[in-house]
Amino acid sequence: QARGPKKHLKRLAAPKAWMLDKLGGVFAPRPSTGPHKLRESLPLLIFLRNRLKYALNGAEVTKIVMQRLVKVDGKVRTDPTYPAGYMDVITLEKTGEFFRLVYDVKGRFTIHRISAEEAKYKLCKVKKTQLGAKGVPFLVTHDGRTIRYPDPLIHANDTVQVDIASGKITDYIKFDSGNLCMITGGRNLGRVGTVVNRERHPGSFDIVHIKDSQGHVFATRLTNVFIIGKGNKPYISLPKGKGVKLSISEERDKRLAAKTH
Repeated sequence: QARGPKKHLKRLAAPKAWMLDKLGGVFAPRPSTGPHKLRESLPLLIFLRNRLKYALNGAEVTKIVMQRLVKVDGKVRTDPTYPAGYMDVITLEKTGEFFRLVYDVKGRFTIHRISAEEAKYKLCKVKKTQLGAKGVPFLVTHDGRTIRYPDPLIHANDTVQVDIASGKITDYIKFDSGNLCMITGGRNLGRVGTVVNRERHPGSFDIVHIKDSQGHVFATRLTNVFIIGKGNKPYISLPKGKGVKLSISEERDKRLAAKTH
């Protein structure tokens, strides 16, 4: 008998991308409900303890966030299991550090440090545009923001650049072939490339073909494509590797080269 929402998350059921060890306890931190989905988020607890190693255990994370030291998208978050997700800016003013959650090529959230200047904005994918009460047009973004009176040329699947402090749209990028995108789901998670074309399949899933900077071509569903730049100029800094997936042998050669230096 299920009585309401689940409150626990078993360790083995936690997303692989969190990289928790199998034997380090029975449970994993279950992300609170919030702007990002459970399987596509990274709780602050995992970020501060397992990634940044600023805390040794969950109790220390609670001590950190309760001192109101951690901001996500410019708002203080005191919930240790707050679900930070793709494109979120995490600010630690005490250490003067800013992070943007973006995927590495292996599909995991990486520790991507950014400048204070870049931490002032984020990119949001437009989920839908609509007319609201009293005929006010608005759009809904991938992180649950509702922005009123957007530019009438902005439609679903486009990307808007949002100023974090005011929540206003400062710029937008259309979903167009030739634009730079990052894949936010599926097997190609974290890869970056330019959109080649979009196959429309009414009643089914639209397929987008993408070509990365090395010339590899791959295809994914439209829902997994997140435009991050006009032409080949990204609007955000990319983590090391620049979203280019290496084959296993290329990766080995790179590792060996790094060892010999």
